[in-house]
Amino acid sequence: MFNIRVYGILINEQKQVLVSDEFIHGAYITKFPGGGLEFGEGTRDCLRREFMEEMNLKVKTGDHIYTTDHYQQSAFNAAHQIISIYYFAEALEPITAPLRSKPFDFDETQLKMYKETGETETFRFIDWKDFSEDTVSLPIDKIVAKIIKVNW
Repeated sequence: MFNIRVYGILINEQKQVLVSDEFIHGAYITKFPGGGLEFGEGTRDCLRREFMEEMNLKVKTGDHIYTTDHYQQSAFNAAHQIISIYYFAEALEPITAPLRSKPFDFDETQLKMYKETGETETFRFIDWKDFSEDTVSLPIDKIVAKIIKVNW
């Protein structure tokens, strides 16, 4: 079974990269914001929906960066093959979602969400000088981080 994921690379005016710190399936993961494509949805629409759901943030979907071109098994379901699509994203309004300065710095609301759903997330920016493939957890995100760092 295929699991199609769509992620946005948002780099702010201070040249910082937005990441999502998540606790999901018992693991701490730092990844790019985004999520699963829903049936009947285009990839760019998916990215806009995900930013709205996760951060209450309207974004413009920019240029395509990368689509998985190799077999990648899901970290959470061995029966799924992951296909990830990455775009640049641009905030169309100020970010109002809480932003953290430290990884996995969950607040009370996020901890309550974890107790209810078994997963939670928070967001932070990483300075460009500190950003690398080592700052994200997932294998495809590492490829994209390297592409961005080399080409941007």
